[in-house]
Amino acid sequence: KRKVCNLIFLGYKLIIRGGEKVGLFNWKKEKREKVDNEPDVSSDILRMLLSDEEVSRRTALNIPALSACINMIADTVSSLKIKLYKKDGDKVEEIVDDIRTTLLNDDTGDTLDASQMKKALIMDMFLSKGGYVYINRVNNEVKSLHYVEPEKISFMYNTDPIFKDYKILVNGASYEGWQFIKILRNTQNGYCGQSIIAETPELLGIILSTQKFEKNLVQTGGNKKGFIQSAIRLSAEAMEALKRAFRNLYSNNTENVVVLNDGLSFKEASNSSVELQLNENKETNNRDICKIFLVPPSIINGGATEEDKKRFYEVCIYPILARFVTAINSVLLQEDEKNVMFFAFDDTDLTKTDIEKRFAAYKVALDSGFMQLDEVRKKERLPEFGLDFIKLGLQDVLYYPESGQVYTPNTDKYTNINDTKKGDETNAD
Repeated sequence: KRKVCNLIFLGYKLIIRGGEKVGLFNWKKEKREKVDNEPDVSSDILRMLLSDEEVSRRTALNIPALSACINMIADTVSSLKIKLYKKDGDKVEEIVDDIRTTLLNDDTGDTLDASQMKKALIMDMFLSKGGYVYINRVNNEVKSLHYVEPEKISFMYNTDPIFKDYKILVNGASYEGWQFIKILRNTQNGYCGQSIIAETPELLGIILSTQKFEKNLVQTGGNKKGFIQSAIRLSAEAMEALKRAFRNLYSNNTENVVVLNDGLSFKEASNSSVELQLNENKETNNRDICKIFLVPPSIINGGATEEDKKRFYEVCIYPILARFVTAINSVLLQEDEKNVMFFAFDDTDLTKTDIEKRFAAYKVALDSGFMQLDEVRKKERLPEFGLDFIKLGLQDVLYYPESGQVYTPNTDKYTNINDTKKGDETNAD
């Protein structure tokens, strides 16, 4: 066995040596020499696009369009007042002396005021797992609202896909879900949502990589990367001198000339910002960011029309307001209050641009008898007058449905429709 192994090993060595003589196994050596002699060049944009750098909240806010959209939405929502209403039959009345509206609109009892708290909740909803506010209750009465950073929150939950249950952990302390206001987006469990960063990591990564490439262009004075081609073999001293000269060229703006001797030529290995169409790509990326937030680009770029503002409210802001008040109603109202009371945003300021069109539509409805005055006031969340008559088309005739009487102010005469009907039946007989 030993002789056989020695013969095999000897034959293997002969094959290797013979292969090296005829050039069969020289590829490793040639490759090593090629790598050692190859200039250290690389395409910054390619390296950044292929990198797996994780997008964080801080880096995502470096994207101007994303930061503009989030701040526009958060500032809009935080500027609106939240009111509490109570239903009394067909009437809806505003409750103005409730401590909960004070906490939601003015002083929260925390270091953040109400406007800052609402803005932080909206930003956390987009950039993290969600926005969370602890409800401080004393004897079942709400005393204060305390904003909690989502990074300080974790969860403990069961595995039942139907009867789901969870607890919220803050610095290890356990709390029930109803003790928090939770503003979430794209949630499937009711306690943790999905952020924009987790939803679109590829798009945000490409935009950040493009910004880094543009930053490198500015730092290097816009000089292109490349390599030197020589007709003759250069000495080590000459190569070091060239490397040092180009290093100075790219590292600062004071050394802006490199002299190439006869036989040397510079070959470009990257494209300029114009060739890469960075400006066009930035505009496309900005539009893509606006699509994510459902914000018309003209809202953040300027020149928004009334239609753009209307679409911004209806498509972007209104769903967030509905999500916000639903979360508040579920935890700030007591069980016996949920059937008769509700919170709602006062969005009158947002719809001021459409008030003329809206009131014109009400006028048409009132003139045609399609709606009554109290119905209009109810839609506008205004106190009803308690008018129990219906205006007929003649403008001077008032009809009372409960008694069946018709009153004509010009003649000061009452007529009962039921008596008129009986008289017509008698005459017919």
